[in-house]
Amino acid sequence: MDELRVFAGNAHPALAKDVCDYLGIPVGESEVFQFSNENIFVRILENVRSRDVFVVQPICSPVNTSLVELLIMIDAFRRASAGRITAVVPYYGYGRTDKKDQPRVPITARLIADLISTAGANRLLTVDLHAPQIQGFFTIPVDELTALSILSQYFSGKSLENLVVVATDIGISKRARDVAAKLGASLAIIEKRRLGNSDATEGLNVIGEVEGMCALTVDDEIDTAGSLSGVVNTLLERGATEVYACCTHPVFSGTAVQRIGSSPVKEVVVTDTIPVSADRRLPKITVLSIAALLGEAIHRIHTGSSVGAMFE
Repeated sequence: MDELRVFAGNAHPALAKDVCDYLGIPVGESEVFQFSNENIFVRILENVRSRDVFVVQPICSPVNTSLVELLIMIDAFRRASAGRITAVVPYYGYGRTDKKDQPRVPITARLIADLISTAGANRLLTVDLHAPQIQGFFTIPVDELTALSILSQYFSGKSLENLVVVATDIGISKRARDVAAKLGASLAIIEKRRLGNSDATEGLNVIGEVEGMCALTVDDEIDTAGSLSGVVNTLLERGATEVYACCTHPVFSGTAVQRIGSSPVKEVVVTDTIPVSADRRLPKITVLSIAALLGEAIHRIHTGSSVGAMFE
């Protein structure tokens, strides 16, 4: 492990520290800050020549600052002759712009992939991409982990009776089915339509039986919580006795936390791919750590072991 180094940008240093604690190594020494003109400066404070370097930096709020920090850090390690550079991006920002679904719009998720590769990353390690095909945007190896096992294990411990797992839209139905299989529950799907480019959605239909059942919604991220509020209300209107929710990425933008607080949802369980400050952790919001998941994946990548075997 002497040749392994894990560094952190400013997006989520606490997660990097937890990952290093799992690996039994200190966080790499570096400084990353903005000058008064908002230009970002990076300096690596230790020797990384020929070493295996991992940069932990989710592309989260402030999204564009986090992204540019990541790119500049990768470039700094490349110019410092690091042996291999792995971008550890627990949350892949811009992942929802993964296709050209309107005239004259970009595919920003592909652009970000090009930027990360061009900066000098040799590998990407990420968690629950919004769309699995984003892996194909990269010309470098991509390891996509999933937090579904962590979320499933948590709810398995709650021993909820008469449980139905609900996919919040058709696109995530496969992941929701996997959660349902782990929990021995039935599956339902919310069919919804997004209204233009706004965050508003219109719930259309519930496919499956939820009446008289305890519902658990599954999604990859919660952004404004507008969709979550609508789904919870729809399920209760269709006869669900109570509703829990889980997702991997707690984006929680705008008034999301206030919406969750006023929603009849019993509990919202997320992971720490994105930092959730103490003032935003309502009693009904539970944050689970993914440090061990990332740490084990980093250890396996460093030693040349199978990452996929973690989920078999």
